[in-house]
Amino acid sequence: MQNLVLLTSKDRDTLLKARKGESKFGEHIQLLPNLTNIYDDIVNLDVDYVIFGISEDIGVFANLGHTGTYKAWSTVIKFLLNTQNNDFTKASRVLILGHLDYDTQRKELTNLDVSKKKNIKKARHFVEDIDNDVSHIVSSIIKAGKTPVIIGGGHNNAYGNIKGLALAKNDKVNVINFDAHTDFRPEEGRHSGNGFSYAYAEGFLKNYFIFGLHENYTSDKLFKTIKKIKDIKYNTYEALEVRCDLDYNSELEKALDHVSSNSFGIEIDCDAIANIPSSATTPSGFSVKQARQFVHNVAKHPNASYLHICEAAPTKKTETTVGKLISYLITDFIRSHGN
Repeated sequence: MQNLVLLTSKDRDTLLKARKGESKFGEHIQLLPNLTNIYDDIVNLDVDYVIFGISEDIGVFANLGHTGTYKAWSTVIKFLLNTQNNDFTKASRVLILGHLDYDTQRKELTNLDVSKKKNIKKARHFVEDIDNDVSHIVSSIIKAGKTPVIIGGGHNNAYGNIKGLALAKNDKVNVINFDAHTDFRPEEGRHSGNGFSYAYAEGFLKNYFIFGLHENYTSDKLFKTIKKIKDIKYNTYEALEVRCDLDYNSELEKALDHVSSNSFGIEIDCDAIANIPSSATTPSGFSVKQARQFVHNVAKHPNASYLHICEAAPTKKTETTVGKLISYLITDFIRSHGN
């Protein structure tokens, strides 16, 4: 795959900060020395999880959003590799594949006028190319009997994750989405706001639960749309955390009941977590503790089939916050899913 950049041992060693008397996550992970065919390369590897990044914000650009999500992978990998390895983190069960890189396409879009339809159309065509790459990698990993963990990029990549899981299982699949937004907007060309609507329309997605939808940032039209579709259920952040109309644990159980009868993906949008730099940063959202508990509780189910963490947009000033947050969520998933 021309856009896939493998993480090499040299890359790892450059980022690793070894310390005497300590054992770091990056010292125990597995790597691919070269790539021929993803399925063939990993099917016999003694690992459970395959982590890869998506360095892009083209889907966010195509949605007229705040870009910067392409930086998440390069930020996270530095912190993940330097996490402590111990009986809880199980780094030896992990292959870090590398990342999908779209720097050339991103630079082509950087100075384009977003008010011109032809430029948005170009970006949305690029998103379709990204979709193909993501669905191929996810499908290959799952067919090989491993669990993918996908980091970075915009929420447009949910489509590729869902399609990849569905193709691997040869069946419609379900998703639980920890998110302030539905991302179920009209099929007007691919972007970060319609990954789930495209996956549903094309027959890859069946049951969909949106956990913590923000009432202030969901249009009346979208509310009416999702209320008409019996396969979609949701709760709102305000009902859970402001008015306290709903109990968090009961709602989590309800959400799992809706998706867990079949293989399902776990989608974590950093827009849902308060004060995390993202494409739509919010001062009002779930806490980091709640996000971690969500991943822990949902990942325990045997039908949990992938984890995707997206929309984080770190700056130099905030890279420690983002890098540590996502590393926590990855290791929470691994330790819970493995048990």
